[in-house]
Amino acid sequence: MVITVLFWILGVFALVSGALVFRLDSMARVTFALLASFLFVAGEVLLLGLSYLGVVIVLMMTMEMVIMAVFMVMYMMNPAGLMPMAMLHNTRGAAAIAGGLFVALTTGIFLVDWPQRAGRPPAEPTRALGEALMGPQMLTMMTLGLALFATIVATVVLSTHRGRYERFGDDLCADRPDDPIPGGVGR
Repeated sequence: MVITVLFWILGVFALVSGALVFRLDSMARVTFALLASFLFVAGEVLLLGLSYLGVVIVLMMTMEMVIMAVFMVMYMMNPAGLMPMAMLHNTRGAAAIAGGLFVALTTGIFLVDWPQRAGRPPAEPTRALGEALMGPQMLTMMTLGLALFATIVATVVLSTHRGRYERFGDDLCADRPDDPIPGGVGR
């Protein structure tokens, strides 16, 4: 009973935070509303007993939204994406498509003859899921994930023109930091 109530509560929160994505008026707020929606959906997935997928959703979406927020702070014309802006385009067309899709999917839920479980669950569900999703390319995808992570780290490191030790010199023995803009911390 508790799991059912929690499932419905998480579902409502996921819908509300998903709707906030279209109601809020700044990119930063929209980013965090979208993150909240993804986290509530991850809670739903965890309640369904798919712990691996739930944790992957939490980790992946959190990192994705944080990276998006960091890039907004760095590159957007308005301060940190907090200035009001219109987040809606073609509202009538989008509402018609979303409403039609909702009706079609809901109808499908009630009309489709859902299959019954055949056999027993695998002894290692995470391995079985990985093999079902990736097949023989699991090692390739793991290697690709590490390569992408290394690329992200290298890009961040190479994008700064100043190194970690440049403020106080290579041997860290300068009395005062060599900051490009005076008046910072340590002055």
